[in-house]
Amino acid sequence: MTVVIRPGSEADLPEILAIYNHAIAHTTAVYDYEPHTLAMREAWYEAKVADQLPVLVATRDDQVVGFAALSWFRAWAAYRYTVENSLYVAPDRQGQGIGRQLLRASIEAARDREFHTIVSGIDADNAASLHLHRQFGFEQVGHMQQVGYKFDRWLDLTFMQLIL
Repeated sequence: MTVVIRPGSEADLPEILAIYNHAIAHTTAVYDYEPHTLAMREAWYEAKVADQLPVLVATRDDQVVGFAALSWFRAWAAYRYTVENSLYVAPDRQGQGIGRQLLRASIEAARDREFHTIVSGIDADNAASLHLHRQFGFEQVGHMQQVGYKFDRWLDLTFMQLIL
């Protein structure tokens, strides 16, 4: 079964939402407590489209099994060449190389748009994501201790960066 990486569409938002809400409820990949609504995902998607920032989906047999997006790192003009990546894979599809394909496509999308650097904020205990980013040349540039609190414990955040 082949995984296809393609631009996301509004029709993909329910499946994107399900993947994201699973991450909220069961992981520290998202430092949020409450599930998001479809209206929130629609607003998120509309903002990406308005800013011409990519939303990518990985599909297998026409089912969304992962997604990735680029976001502005910060709102000030001097940061216009820096984006932050995010990447989520459906829990039953992790470990199958989908994250690798999505990250590769995100990096290509950033290069195509002539961004200079990609930053990624990753929970410090997320060894798989840290390893994946290192494989693509991301380097750790920061580590913030106990900046998040979820599941009755303090969470550290690692920042990684890839200069394109």
